[in-house]
Amino acid sequence: MIWENQISVLLEKDYRVINLDARNQGDSQRTKKGTRISKHAVDLKELISDLDIKNPILMGNSMGAATIYAYISLFGTKNIKGVISIDQTPKMINTKDWKYGYKDLSWENFPDYMKLPIGKVTYQKIDQRLKQKIKIQEQKNPYDSESNLPLLIDHSFQDWRSIIYDIDIPILFVVGDKSPLFNYRFIDILKKKNVNIKGVVIKNVGHIIMAENPTLFNKEMFNFIDLTQNN
Repeated sequence: MIWENQISVLLEKDYRVINLDARNQGDSQRTKKGTRISKHAVDLKELISDLDIKNPILMGNSMGAATIYAYISLFGTKNIKGVISIDQTPKMINTKDWKYGYKDLSWENFPDYMKLPIGKVTYQKIDQRLKQKIKIQEQKNPYDSESNLPLLIDHSFQDWRSIIYDIDIPILFVVGDKSPLFNYRFIDILKKKNVNIKGVVIKNVGHIIMAENPTLFNKEMFNFIDLTQNN
């Protein structure tokens, strides 16, 4: 539902769009199994294989982007055209050599820090019509933070920097300069490591960039799609 403003414009341009709800989220099955980011990556792999999808552009926000990082670490990039990562650092835990993790998360307070409420994640107000649809979906399929805590801890434990530094396909990082979760300047570090890495900072938005400012986000999304088609 949060992707409605992207799905509609992509379909208008005759792109095929597959919106995956991760296990224990949205319309997907509730289960106690597979509460780790690697299993979510396997779910993505099985979806791509079962539907015989060729050369997709994978796009994910937050943990959805981390699922894509995990997918590449396990299966490589052979069948992937490109990646769009939205406001997700490759390393959640702040350390001496990485100051761009999740809020104040560190080895000193991990994993207990992940039990705290995330708090407000947006900076701009989401369109009221979309907000209402999201509310209805949340009421229909409530998110159980307690049962998903093991997944969040596993997600936070990972360090995907080496995977991203070596990526051999175009990858676009879209970040919000008002994100309450991450310091957006992590993309400056990433861009210096690999010519395949692109970075865009969208001003005055938080963590849910594609819903907070769909006009600017969609512009960057289509610019990236054009780039991958020309490669």
